[in-house]
Amino acid sequence: MRRRAEQVDQTRQRIVEATVELHGSVGPAATTIAAIAQAAGVTRLTVYRHFPDEAALFGACSAHWISQQQLPDPAAWSGIGDPAARLRAGLADLYRFYRAGAGMLTCLYRDLAALPEVYQQALLDQDTLFCDVLAAPFGGTSNQHRRRRALIGHAISFWTWRSLCLDHSLTDTDAVDAMTGMILAATPVPQAQPAQ
Repeated sequence: MRRRAEQVDQTRQRIVEATVELHGSVGPAATTIAAIAQAAGVTRLTVYRHFPDEAALFGACSAHWISQQQLPDPAAWSGIGDPAARLRAGLADLYRFYRAGAGMLTCLYRDLAALPEVYQQALLDQDTLFCDVLAAPFGGTSNQHRRRRALIGHAISFWTWRSLCLDHSLTDTDAVDAMTGMILAATPVPQAQPAQ
């Protein structure tokens, strides 16, 4: 029975790895159960036996890929009180992650509408969290806040990083400098008033 359980686990792992490979090469929208089955060396029925619906398969694929990544750490950014330093640290962390996962992330964001709804929402919520953490230490008027959040939202976008670094060959550091400079120039950090 233990041998049978090991075989089941190995089959499940082959399916997950085949799905990760296809999601990172052709993208989730073009990944079919037939292609997964062929890549994993199993039947379509076997894929369905292990993963009865798209959300279960995508969840297993996502968990496997994420387990191999060094994810961005917004909790670490939160410990930086200076607004410009926090912004720089957060963007550097995000851009490092984007570069390391560029192939998969390109397919994932390109095919966002094809993902199960819960995963679409998770990606949107993640971007909101990143923006919240990076905008938090800034002060200013409500108009400055709105404008700054829009610019930070642009800076944290995978597509912004891809355009700057892959399409136009900036280094990650150059891209961080450019985005930080743009945000600070457009919405200056209020200076503390000297004590009287």
